[in-house]
Amino acid sequence: RPFWRREKAPPRREWPREPDYRPAPALARRLLQDVDALAAQGEYSRAVHLLLLRSIDDIQERRPRALRRALTSREIATLSELPEPVRPSFRRIARAVERALFADISVTAEEFARCRRDYEVFAFPDAWRAAA
Repeated sequence: RPFWRREKAPPRREWPREPDYRPAPALARRLLQDVDALAAQGEYSRAVHLLLLRSIDDIQERRPRALRRALTSREIATLSELPEPVRPSFRRIARAVERALFADISVTAEEFARCRRDYEVFAFPDAWRAAA
């Protein structure tokens, strides 16, 4: 057939409006158990660092093109692909880790609890809607 008589290609599949960075709920709950165990030992800085690393892993796994190697956690928090309700939560976790690693300011129990709640916003869909 001539090119002008060909049938139109089916429409492209649309990307979701809000990219899904969330881990599987079972994995998120397991991570929360792991960080709770660290916190029970007083290892709040390590626990929050683990939350940040796993969050970045989740983004990388679900949206590998969104991240580049040189991006800092601050830059990741500003990505337009990251849904707006999630950005402040991710940013607070990243700040706590930065202070612990670079300023040598240990994460407190209260700050850990806040970061844990922030991870729940990142990981669980109901928390996304509640944070909006």
